[in-house]
Amino acid sequence: MLETVIPAPEDLWFREQLLADEATMSYNHAWGGTIPFPREKWQEWYEHWIVHHENKRYYRYLRDDNGFVGEIACHYDPEYDGYVADVIIFSKYRGKGYGAQGLKLLCAAAKENGLTALYDDIAIDNPAIRLFLKEGFYETGRTDEKIILKKNL
Repeated sequence: MLETVIPAPEDLWFREQLLADEATMSYNHAWGGTIPFPREKWQEWYEHWIVHHENKRYYRYLRDDNGFVGEIACHYDPEYDGYVADVIIFSKYRGKGYGAQGLKLLCAAAKENGLTALYDDIAIDNPAIRLFLKEGFYETGRTDEKIILKKNL
């Protein structure tokens, strides 16, 4: 059973580890793979995403009985004139249904916060496309690099 948690500033070590893990970030190969998240950026990021989110950003860790297993988030993107979803499960916790649970938790939180739809743009070769389709997202467009998905909430 997963729960969502607002991370404390000192818990951002998990996000740093998550984004630095090559297996976890393999889905992101089309956009550069791993993402540096050094400690000197933590406070600014935390202020932007957690403290001063302005109802345009939502961010939570996913936690099970063993600790943090991933993250869910969404943010307003003017390209879609809507909110783009983000679900990342640490590679060592994949295959346990956490992606589907996390996506359901994100959709429920988005709906509770008054959103009517979520989007995601996923690399064309990312197997997570199946997860999003299974959870009620549908394709609204594609390019050579990505598929654009949407779910009405």
